[in-house]
Amino acid sequence: MNSGNSESRNSFLFGFTPQAEIWNGRLAMLGFVILLILESATGKGLLARLGLM
Repeated sequence: MNSGNSESRNSFLFGFTPQAEIWNGRLAMLGFVILLILESATGKGLLARLGLM
């Protein structure tokens, strides 16, 4: 599976690299799950918590 590149797919690299996009996706999924848990625990969504609705 290693294409000769010493950089791991999980290593953090800054810029528009495949590794950065993988981390961006992981953090986006984590934030989404946190918002779902928060909404189910409190009964208020993000916009309601911010006072926008």
